[in-house]
Amino acid sequence: MDRALGGTRHVSAGDGEWTVRRVRGGDKVYTCPTCHQQIPAGTPHVVAWARDAIGGEAAGLESRRHWHSACWERRERLR
Repeated sequence: MDRALGGTRHVSAGDGEWTVRRVRGGDKVYTCPTCHQQIPAGTPHVVAWARDAIGGEAAGLESRRHWHSACWERRERLR
């Protein structure tokens, strides 16, 4: 299903409603909001934004974050 949607999917979790996209690797360095470590350029990772953000999904998209894939999967357990 991910592949059919271009790697984008919707996730309902205890921490809200999310749009999640897997990225093969970008040309920038990002900081993961869970572990606060860098995601080096070219590293596969996850981009996620809240669908239920105040102001709607467009507002969530503006505040999207780049996560290590493993950090994204365990984010709820770390709260």
